[in-house]
Amino acid sequence: MKILVGYDGSNSAKEALSLARTYAKVLEASVDVVTSMQKGTENDREEIEQAERGLAWAQSLFEDHGIPCKTHLLIRGLNPGEDLVEFARENDIDQIVVGVKRRSKIEKLLMGSTAQFVILNASCPVVSVK
Repeated sequence: MKILVGYDGSNSAKEALSLARTYAKVLEASVDVVTSMQKGTENDREEIEQAERGLAWAQSLFEDHGIPCKTHLLIRGLNPGEDLVEFARENDIDQIVVGVKRRSKIEKLLMGSTAQFVILNASCPVVSVK
């Protein structure tokens, strides 16, 4: 079994990592942790390095428990929801775990919801964590 976790460094994403670690241990699954950035120019170098540090930390959470884990920093010009759904399709992921952030109705209207997009468009089961 392969589990995908969307990770952006938020508290809800850390909760998603924790739940995925529990599932992976019980199901003897491997885990792919994905951070998505829409752009990654030279001007964004600090943000890219921060994302890489976050992914390294996330990977250590799984490897410390003997769970196979790969990390991926995606900079493909897609929004994070699209990136997660596409990555899951490309890599035959069996389950996606995403964190849910509280947003006002206006924020959701203007910026959308990554978790909502993933839940509605993924080709595999999605678990949301708040």
